Amino acid sequence: MSDFFREQTEIIQQYGWAVVHVLPSDEDPEGTVPFAYTVGLTADGRPELLIAGLPPDLGHQLLNELAGRVHEEHARFRHGRRVSDLIVEQDVTILTGTPTEELWPGAALARYGRSTSLLQQIVWPDPGNRFPWQEGYDTADYPQPLIDAPSTAAVRCRAPRSLAGAPGRRSGSRRGRTR
Repeated sequence: MSDFFREQTEIIQQYGWAVVHVLPSDEDPEGTVPFAYTVGLTADGRPELLIAGLPPDLGHQLLNELAGRVHEEHARFRHGRRVSDLIVEQDVTILTGTPTEELWPGAALARYGRSTSLLQQIVWPDPGNRFPWQEGYDTADYPQPLIDAPSTAAVRCRAPRSLAGAPGRRSGSRRGRTR
């Protein structure tokens, strides 16, 4: 077993999940968008979570917060659900679907298999309060590829300003970190 998977296993055993970041490299096509996802929630029969297009630290914090709710509080999110208390004064929408070539949670799929793994994406709006599936979404400045998911009703909400909720999950904690 590689050091990466060994360390990931230790983190999953300690916290219930780990977070993996996929960052563009020099070999990737121009415009490749970074994303992050959880590994470990599948072991509890829950979907792995994914977020795309945000700086690694912010994506990591948001994943840890929602994964904590899923793992510790047994929260479940249906496709298209709006979550209003993840980011201050902003709703996000949860999509349920399957990986795409752009958003491939390889470590989760390697660990649990594609037929066993479920996937949910945390989708955030642009500063105009539009989601990627809405007309006028600013894809040039806020690229956010989506997993392969059924369409969802258009939702309007405010632009991100800061994180909501208890700071313990997000500030300085190593919960779910793989790097």
